[in-house]
Amino acid sequence: MTKYNAMIDSISNYFPAKIVNNFDLEKKVDTSDEWIRARTGMFERRFAAENEAASDLAYKAAENVIFASNTTRTKDIEMIIICTISGDYAFPATSCIVQKKLGLKDIPAFDISAGCSGFIYGLDIARQYIENGVVSTILVVGVELLSRLVNWEDRGTCVLFGDGAGAAIVKRSDNGVSKI
Repeated sequence: MTKYNAMIDSISNYFPAKIVNNFDLEKKVDTSDEWIRARTGMFERRFAAENEAASDLAYKAAENVIFASNTTRTKDIEMIIICTISGDYAFPATSCIVQKKLGLKDIPAFDISAGCSGFIYGLDIARQYIENGVVSTILVVGVELLSRLVNWEDRGTCVLFGDGAGAAIVKRSDNGVSKI
C-alpha cells in the first residue's frame, strides 16, 4: 500500500468587522480593562453581526484560503472538514452549507465538534485521509461564534471569547515528508 505525505499548502482567516474592546465589556459585565489585561493580556476581540452565521464566517475564510493557494475550487478540493461547536444548526452540518456556498458538489463534507482543539483535530483527520491516499486536497475550516454562547454573568470566561474563522488547504506532498 502506497503511503502519501501531507502538507499545509496555505492558511488564511476571516474576522467579523465588529470590534469589542475591554471598555465595551466594562459596560456589559462587572469587569475592568485593567482586570482583563492583567489576566489575559487581551484588549479587543471580534463579534459577528446579528445576521452573520458560522457558515458565513467559514465561507469567507474558505474564499480567502482558496485565493491564497494554487487551488482551483471545483477542480482540486475533494473534501471539506468544518471544526466548530457553534455551527448554524444541529442539522444540516455547517460544512454542507459552506459546500453549497462554495458551489461544490459530490464531495464529502462533515463537521467535527471538539471545542478549542477542533482545528488541530481537523488538520489531523485531513492528514490521515491524504496519507492513506483517499484524497489529495482538503479544505479545513475552524469557525466559532462563541460570543453567542458565553455566560455573560461569568466575567472570568466571557472576556476570553470572540468570533472568527481560520482555514487551511491541506494537500498531498511530493517531497516525502508530512508537514502537519
